[in-house]
Order: sequence, then structure tokens, then C-alpha cells
Amino acid sequence: MEATEILGEKQVMDSRSHVSPQMSVGAWILTFVILMIPLVNIIMMFIWAFDATSLRRNFARAYLIVAGIMIALWIVGIIILVALGSFSGIFTNFTQFN
Repeated sequence: MEATEILGEKQVMDSRSHVSPQMSVGAWILTFVILMIPLVNIIMMFIWAFDATSLRRNFARAYLIVAGIMIALWIVGIIILVALGSFSGIFTNFTQFN
């Protein structure tokens, strides 16, 4: 086994192990800048999530899953609020014009 030190962190490698490539800090900053642009962020997330060679693949998949869960919870919350409002009679005053 061979121990190497890279930027203050020790990595232990033997002949059977494989170190996968990692993104640099600059690449992550560029990723977050791209995610700040409306509509481009959604398109890029789908591109990264379904690209087999992308280093951002797992990040994009997790991001899309969390975004889907949040949208579903938001829709359920809106439905509950509308249902509670309609049952309380708050919308009956809007049909009278006198």
C-alpha cells in the first residue's frame, strides 16, 4: 500500500483501488453560478442528471428529487388551504354584488 499526501489530506491507495476524479472548487463555483440563472438551471440539472460522464450526476439527481418533493408538498399545501377556505365559507361573499 502506498500513502500519498494531497493538499494536506492523506489518501491511501493500493494497486486494486481507483480514485475517481473530483471537481475543483472553481468548477463548483461555476456550477452554482449556472444554478442562479432562471430556466437555465432546470435545463442544466436535467442534462447533468442524465449524462453518464458528468461529475455532477449524483448532485443533479439529488437536487431534482428534493425539488420534486418540495413541489409536491407545495401543491398539497395549496390544496389543503383552498379546501379549508372553501369549507369555512370565506368565498361566499364574493358571489354577492349588493
